[in-house]
Amino acid sequence: MAQGLLVLRLIFGIVMAAHGAQKLFGWFGGYGLNGTGGYFESLGFRPGRFFAFAAGASEFAGGLLVAIGLFGPIGPALVLATMIVAAITVHWKGGLFANSNGIELPLLYAAAAIAIGLTGPGALSLDALLRIDTSLALNAAILTAAALGGFANLALRRHEPVTA
Repeated sequence: MAQGLLVLRLIFGIVMAAHGAQKLFGWFGGYGLNGTGGYFESLGFRPGRFFAFAAGASEFAGGLLVAIGLFGPIGPALVLATMIVAAITVHWKGGLFANSNGIELPLLYAAAAIAIGLTGPGALSLDALLRIDTSLALNAAILTAAALGGFANLALRRHEPVTA
């Protein structure tokens, strides 16, 4: 089981960190904070640059924490909150599948985050090395708080048009 969790954590965490790096730094074909901020403005998240930073930092830091297996459910929780916002704001209207910009990818990312967050990072992790252990109840509470935070973030959207 430890090896399977390690493979899952490394691939999921590195890909999620790269996804955040697109927003934060413009790496890997991303638009950076200015470009992503403008897009976030068009979605009703103002100021867009702030929300782009928050999303990018959550994805980047969350992904890195998952990849190295540090601080149990914190990394997965950061990813979960961001994926809830992405799924509902950007992908919901596209249906299920990615070929129509549906919720498929954020749903898979959220499911992986929940699974890793509830299971823990496993024996091949920094948490195991440092003897950091959390209970299922604490992990579930942190993930629940993250989900509620994601939905609260949606309430901050402004639906009036942007004026120049």
